[in-house]
Order: sequence, then C-alpha cells, then structure tokens
Amino acid sequence: MTTTSLKPEETKQLNPKDGSKQQAELLSPSSQEEPASQIAASYFDISFQPNEQVTLNSVLPQIFACVSAASFHFPVGVVVAFSAILIPQLEHERSDIKVTKEETAWIASLVVLVVPVGALITGYLVDKIGRLNTIRLCAVPYIVGWVLIASASTLKMILIGRFLTGFTLAMGPSPAVVYITEVARPDLRGALICTGPFMTSVGMVVIYSLGAVMDWRSVAWISIIFCLGPIIFMYIFSPESPAWLLSKGHADKALKSLVYLARNDKQGGLPERQLAEMRKENDQNQSKNNNVFARLGRAVCSPNCYKPFIILICLFTFQQFSGIYITIFYAVTFFQDVGGDFNPYMSTVFIGVVRGLVGLLTSYLLRKFGRRPLFIFSSFGMAVSMAISGYYTRLIALGESESSLIPITCILLYMSFGVTGLMTIPWTMTAELYPLEYRGLAQGMTISVAHVIMFTAVQIYRPMSEALGGAFAVQWLFGGVSLLSIVFVLLFLPETHKKMLSEIQDYFTHNTVYLLRDKNVPTNTNSTATNNNAIV
Repeated sequence: MTTTSLKPEETKQLNPKDGSKQQAELLSPSSQEEPASQIAASYFDISFQPNEQVTLNSVLPQIFACVSAASFHFPVGVVVAFSAILIPQLEHERSDIKVTKEETAWIASLVVLVVPVGALITGYLVDKIGRLNTIRLCAVPYIVGWVLIASASTLKMILIGRFLTGFTLAMGPSPAVVYITEVARPDLRGALICTGPFMTSVGMVVIYSLGAVMDWRSVAWISIIFCLGPIIFMYIFSPESPAWLLSKGHADKALKSLVYLARNDKQGGLPERQLAEMRKENDQNQSKNNNVFARLGRAVCSPNCYKPFIILICLFTFQQFSGIYITIFYAVTFFQDVGGDFNPYMSTVFIGVVRGLVGLLTSYLLRKFGRRPLFIFSSFGMAVSMAISGYYTRLIALGESESSLIPITCILLYMSFGVTGLMTIPWTMTAELYPLEYRGLAQGMTISVAHVIMFTAVQIYRPMSEALGGAFAVQWLFGGVSLLSIVFVLLFLPETHKKMLSEIQDYFTHNTVYLLRDKNVPTNTNSTATNNNAIV
C-alpha cells in the first residue's frame, strides 16, 4: 500500500470547519462498491510515525474498540473447551446418553469441521453486512446450539448443537482480526490481535472450572449467557470499520467513525486526512477487475500470494500434529491417559490459566522479537517437554514408576512453549503475509484449510493413541513433529517483524528458500519512505 503524505495546506483544506469543496468530495459516494479489504490495510497508518510519543489517552478509543470486537473470542473458548468436560461425563457408566470412542471423536471435532464452510459464509457477510454485524450475527447459532445441547436427550441433539455452536469459531475471530487490522495503529496491532487468544483462554478456564464442579447440562445452560457481554461491549465501544463504511458509499458515516476513534488525538484534521487516503486507494482499486474469480486467478499466479499460502498451510499442519489443539479438545481425557493420581479436571484448569498468562506475555514478545526466533524457541521447548512427559508416562503405564507430577508439569510447559509461537503466530500471520489485493480472499481460504487440518488431527486422536500403543507414543509423536517444524521454519519462513508490507511482498516475489534469499534485492523505496505505517 502506497501512502502519500498531505501537505500542510492540503490538511487545512480538509478541515470540516472550512466547508470546502474538498470536504464535499470526501463525503461523496464512491462510483462503485469495493471490498473494504481493497481500500486500506489500516487507515490509522497515515498518522503513524515509528518514533512518535503516544499517550495512553490518545489510543484508548482504538484499544476499547478493538478489545470489544475481540471479546467474542471468550465464547469461542467456551465452545472449544466444552468437549473436554463433556466427553468423560458421557463415558461415565451412569451417563444417561451412552457414547462410543468413535462418537466422542465427532463430539470433539465437529465444531472444527463447521469452520471451512462457515469461513466462506463469513467472508461474504463481512463485506456484505460489516465486520461487527457479522460477529453479532453468530450469537444466533451460538444460543440455539447451546439450548439443544443443554436439553439433549440423544447424541444426535448434542451433535447438532455442537455443529451450530461451531459457527462461533468461524464468525467470531476472523471478522475481529479484520476489524483490528483496519482500526488499530501498526505498533499496537499485534498486541491487540493477541487479546483475542487471551480471551479464548479465559473462556476455556471458566468452562474447565465449571466442569470440575457441575454436570455438563448445567454448564451448557450457563454458557448461553456468555455471548451477551461481547455484544453489549461492541455496541458501546466499537464503531463500524470506516473502511467498510466507505466501501458501501457511506463516506459521512465513515468520517463519523474516524472522528470517534481519533477523538482523543491532538492532531488537527486527522480523520479528514485518513478519509482522504482511503478514498484515494478506493479510486485506485476501482480500475481493477475485482470479481472474485478474477482475483482468485491473479492470486494463483502471484508468487507473493501462493508462496505464503503454502508456507502457512505447512505451519498449520505442524501446529495441529504437534498436538497443541488435541490437548485442548481432549484435555480431561488426555490427562487421564497420561496416568497418575492428580485430578484431571484441575489439571485442565491449570492449562487454561497457563495458556492465558503466557498469551499475555506473547503479546509483549511479538512486539520485541522476530517471528522466527519465537517459532524455534516454541517448537524446541514443546519437543523437549513432550519427550520427557512421554518417558515418564511410559514408566507409569508399565508400573516401573509411581505416580509423578513430572508428566503434568511437562504438559504445562509444553502448552506454555506452544502459546509463545507455534500455536499463536500462524493465526496472526494470515493477515500480514498476504498482499492487500488478495488478503481477504487468501486469508479466508487459509483459515478454511487450517480448520480442515485441525478437524483431521482432533478426529484421529483416539484411534491414533490405540494404534501407537499408548499415550506415551502419542506424546513422542507430538515432540517429533515439533522438531520437524524447526527445520521448516529455518528453511522457508521469512522474518516479518518490523518489515514493511512492500518488503514482505518483494521477498516472496524474488525468493522461496529463506536461507538462500537474495539479500541485494531492493525494496520499494518509495513506499518505504512514504508508508511508515506498513510495519508489521
């Protein structure tokens, strides 16, 4: 994205107090609608200077808006964690609904299977009705799904309920990430995106804790109310994305949204400058054929689109088969398989707490360190933790060792290492690796494929454990996959920390293997000089 700085006299002309012709042009509707993702990566970019002093008061409107939009991650954590407490209670001999191991695999994985289809629907709705309205809409299947689960008399009702609540995973996080990308300053974007996974962790902790003291039906009834808070917060603190409003020809509403988000900023005429830049990019993109099939054709032939797609799919494959999400979906069952006399329900609570706390730390680490070092640190720590845990799990299973806290400690460390890299970063990179022209389309496809991989991993866990000979072998498999991911990252993953969007696109245009990259390839110096905001 190329940004052109406005001269002081141009800034003055854009002041709404002047009632100038330029102001009227800003508020005139576009000649044709464009997807908002084609307008701007972030309209706050033009106000961003890397070395400027920022006060908390000036960015609070952005923070509240983004955190409120991300708060629907809390119900996502509720949905994800519920299978962990539901499955062992259904497998209990006194359960009124009897299930087999194959059926429990569907209970755990069905919510993930919804996402590939849900992501396509979400991609359409995000541009059709807006980012925030899409998030609000997912409250409907969420509530209906929980009512079915709570009142279920058969396994079929539980599965239908899980299917409906699975739309939360598709319609909640993705629009929030798009919204934050468009609203937040570049220096705050990574940290604010990470508030979503943190809230997911909080939701998981709540469900794990409730599951330790309540039956699954009571937890299901309580879960219905967890979508109300995020909806209220969004109505209070989050204006709709100005980029989307402008894409629909509502320039006046876009300006009001910009004014609201910059209400504490002391820079005069900032919202007007932002709107001018958005209109400029909109006009540039109108000259292109933005039919979805035409864009898909260009994307397939563009190295700065298909190369990051392949890299991200490989990263998601390593992520899923390193066991990080299997541990979450089968938390109680996983700890029961490990063996020992510790309470598996309390162990899952510890996992949720650790995931949340380390998630906050990850928000800081993403601002200070590169993606590659965090990936390598994360994967190596996961591999070592799983190797030790698997060893002691085997000794316990063979009766050669008494119950020990070492496996549970290693699993908590494994989760901590995972959150710092392999679990978190691939999701954030879906927004930063792709060029602006293809970002919405490519991100939707990536997330869809990622959840197909997640479904496969969660679905095969139970038979995989039996085929490999026990929980210890599964843990060693997880550790081995974690080690392989290090090799892949060293070879192929480029460093994107503090890189301009133009630099990332130039890298993929000229390089494939990171270790063999051409360090002499010049970047777009014009965009580097004028687009300070494109730091990711």
